[in-house]
Amino acid sequence: MHNYLILLLTLFLIGSIGSDFKNRTAQVPDEIIYNGKKFDLNSTPLETFFERYPEKKPKTDIISSANWRGYVAKFEILENEFYVTDIEITVSDKEHDSYPYKQKSVFKEVFPEASKVKLDWYNGILILPYGKLRNYVHMGFASTYSKYWLLEIKNGVLTEARNYNYKKFAQFKKRQFDKFKKTQGYKDLRESIKKDDPNYDDKFLDDFLKDFVINYTTEFLDD
Repeated sequence: MHNYLILLLTLFLIGSIGSDFKNRTAQVPDEIIYNGKKFDLNSTPLETFFERYPEKKPKTDIISSANWRGYVAKFEILENEFYVTDIEITVSDKEHDSYPYKQKSVFKEVFPEASKVKLDWYNGILILPYGKLRNYVHMGFASTYSKYWLLEIKNGVLTEARNYNYKKFAQFKKRQFDKFKKTQGYKDLRESIKKDDPNYDDKFLDDFLKDFVINYTTEFLDD
């Protein structure tokens, strides 16, 4: 998760001070089926797994600025349990000149013994944006939408689901950050980021942490 936060912070910094749009690329999201409907997922649950087991991360020879992960994972909530059901990478397809690429499933290369895998090691809040696109931002998952589902996952089990409109979602992030700022986890995270680059301005760093608070807190902190 630390590596993912550093990548987010780097993209956030580039987007804040630069105009080079090739470096400010919106990311292809993972997908999740929740309540029988498919949503884009503004979270990357498998990144913590691949940080722990880097040898299992899919290798691709096609690098895209729109997908720094190098893969697209598919998930599903089944009877309140959180599963990964597929992992795809983009590979060359010499049979089609008009678009010489195709998607290839590498799920069995990562999890050879299963057709789907419960993420019983995962703790976090999944972000499912939907509805009308309010503001497109050519950077990461920074675009905003009219509605959001937030799913709190503990040890691979859905423990709480919340539905917010855009305004309520922004208010929740503020409450979540205000609570997080009082914890030791906040201090540890700031120290960790500062260790990577001590030149980060304190206000800028707090603005970043406030905006992406859901990506690095693992449970709902407000009442």
